[in-house]
Amino acid sequence: MKLTVNGQSHDVSAATLDRLLDELDYEGPWLATAVNQTVIHVAERGCCALKEGDRIEILSPMQGG
Repeated sequence: MKLTVNGQSHDVSAATLDRLLDELDYEGPWLATAVNQTVIHVAERGCCALKEGDRIEILSPMQGG
């Protein structure tokens, strides 16, 4: 299935958000995720089904000053 992840097109086999994170080698409960501009809580990633054309944003906190 073709998805847009952080602005880049990806062909993936993952059917859920948690599987997508595994497939793309993202790790950590601190990640923020959104599907089609809707924030998805870490506990809901396993039941968040993905479909062709979804737009996924994966953000990691950064330190700075």
